[in-house]
Order: sequence, then C-alpha cells, then structure tokens
Amino acid sequence: MSKTVKIYVGILVVLFVGILAIEFSKPKPINWRRTYNENHKIPYGTFILLNEINKLLPDTEINNIRVTPFEYFDEFYNWKDSTYITSGTYMLINEHADLDEVSAQELLDFTSHGNTVFISSNYPPQKILDSLAIEVNYDYNFKGKAQFSYANPNLKRDSITIEKGLSNYYFSKLDSTSTTVLGYQKFDSINHINFVKVNHGFGNFYLHLQPITFTNYHLLKENHKDYAAASLSYISDDIIHFDSRNKIGADLGHSPLRFILGEPALRWAWYIALISLVCFMIFNAKRKQRIIKVIKPLENTTIAFTKTIGNLYYETKDHNTIIDKKITYFLEYLRRVYYLDTQTLDDKFIKNLSLKSGKKQPEIKKLITIIRQLKAKRECYESDLLRLNRTIEDFYTK
Repeated sequence: MSKTVKIYVGILVVLFVGILAIEFSKPKPINWRRTYNENHKIPYGTFILLNEINKLLPDTEINNIRVTPFEYFDEFYNWKDSTYITSGTYMLINEHADLDEVSAQELLDFTSHGNTVFISSNYPPQKILDSLAIEVNYDYNFKGKAQFSYANPNLKRDSITIEKGLSNYYFSKLDSTSTTVLGYQKFDSINHINFVKVNHGFGNFYLHLQPITFTNYHLLKENHKDYAAASLSYISDDIIHFDSRNKIGADLGHSPLRFILGEPALRWAWYIALISLVCFMIFNAKRKQRIIKVIKPLENTTIAFTKTIGNLYYETKDHNTIIDKKITYFLEYLRRVYYLDTQTLDDKFIKNLSLKSGKKQPEIKKLITIIRQLKAKRECYESDLLRLNRTIEDFYTK
C-alpha cells in the first residue's frame, strides 16, 4: 500500500469516527410517525392497546391476523352450509384502512352471519362505506383542539379533549334505518358524528373515525384511556380477530438498504463507503481496465427462448408472476373460444361457461373459486401454482 493511499485511508477513518461520535452524542429524536403498529412503542404505535386489551375485556381471546382478512376468514368458511366456523369481532386500527375489495366483501359476509366488525380509521374501506350507504367527509379548516364525546349520557364523563394528531374526518351521510349514532367530535364549536353502529345482516359494524385515540401517546395521557375503554365497551367479550400491521411477507419488500438509511449512524457509514468507492474507482481507472468478456449470443430459436424463460422463473421462484400469466391466458382462452366477458367472475359467469363448455357447474365453480383466491392472495407458493395448473388442465382435457 502506497503512502498516498494510507493518507486517504487515515482521513476516511478519522471522518468516520468523528461522524459516529457526533451522531451518538446527540439525543435520539422522538419518532412521531403514525404507524399504528402493535409492536411499536413510539407515540403513535398501538403496543399498549394490544397488551392492555385483556384488562378491558378479561374474557376475550385475541387472534392476530397476519394475512389479508379474505385469506384469514376464508379458512373458517364452511362451503357446505355457507356458515363460518368462527365468531367474534374483527378489529382494525389504522390511519387509512388499506383493505382490498375482496377482503372488504369478506368482512361484509362475516358480519352478515351475526359477527362484529370494529374499524377505527380516518377513512374506512370504500367498499364497506358504499355497502352501508355511508359517506365520510373531511374539513381542512380547523384549528386548535377538539372534544370527543359519546351520545350515551352514561358515558358523558369519558369525554376527552385532544390537541395532538388531530384530523377532522366525520360522517356526512348515514342510513337512519340501520345506523345508531354513538359518538361526536367538536372542532371549533362545530359538532360532527365520528362513531356509529350500523346493522348489517345479523351482525353489526362499529365505525370510528379517530384511531389516534387508541395510540400509545393518548392511552398514557391523563384520562384519555377512559375514552378508548368506552369505545371498546360496545364490543362483546368473545374472540377478537386483530388485524396486525405485521403481515406475513410484508418485511420481504424491505431491503437492508432501507434499514441502513433509516438509522443515522448506518446512513453516514453508507455514504462514506460510497464516497470511498468512487474515489477508489477514480484513482484506479487510469491504470487498470477490466477485461471484456466475450459472451456467446443466445440461439435465436423458440425452444431455447422457452427454456431460458422457464429456467428464469424456476430459479427465482416467482410463482406470483406465473400464476398471474396462467390466469390471464386462461381467461383469454374463455373470451376467444366461448365469447364470454371475464371482467366479473360471478355465479352468472359460471352458469354461462357451464352451458357453453358442457362442463358441470361444480367443477367450473371450483376452478373460478381457485382463480379468485389466488388473485386476491398476496403471496403464492409452488403448491398454489400446481393446484391451479392441475385444475386448468382438467378443464381443457375432461
């Protein structure tokens, strides 16, 4: 190692140590990010709620949902008698209820069978709002603090005043025949409804528009926990199916680089490493040149191309893409051969396909059910691909 390189290395080491010393000497800032994650102890996490809910509802069993509601409740659905083999309350607490339409429909079906859904979100799923004839509005012009209260006079002492984390979402339209108003919020002396109970089938929806009241910060502040306890008092002491923010496979999308850039010390170390790499490349570019490897071009044949693509999918284990293409090609086949509209795969579509193809309706319903399940599933596996392929091949051959 030359003297010049040693000097550069020494300077980089001194800079690295100096930056680390400065970063570690600074107080760690409070993370005010609204995660609503039950594993987070930051102000706007829900760690305290999930750990203290058994004290509020002592006879309650809590099940964490780490997949989509559709995948979770579909496992409990009995197709023979069209009932659910589980009961209780589905609970979701998040700033925006990020549910797909299939999962939202599953919650509507679950509730109609005599169960309960409790959603505390600034904006519940649009599919559920439309089905319940409800509209949510937002007022941007509000200042200062807000008062949250209940319609039940027995809960008057549980009213609270909040200053942090406010958002003025409120119910602007309700169906009076099926809706009971449970709570209000007052911004700038203007009262709006923020908590309702809606009858649906044999069950009930509880929709609450201020999830901030269930976070760690407010559960530890003065008497705010009484407001949260009063909200939860409307649900029964049974089973709570808690929609976790930590879904299976959700962490797979977070690369190590995202974690590194999220920590100040690691972020600076990463930047210094990049700068060092650039300097190394600049100083060595004039002296060295990488040998250009001669790559033999691929054969321009259909078989070779097919093998290459097949090996690519096999090595990457990208089952989701293969399943998506398999479904796309199959639906295209139905449009081309049977002249059917494949936009909506409902019972009417199954009946029409059965009439045109001469297949039995139970077999076609099984195939369409598998397609809908896999399209809604976030992470597919090899067994799912084999099941889909086998079912589609049976349709072609039988």
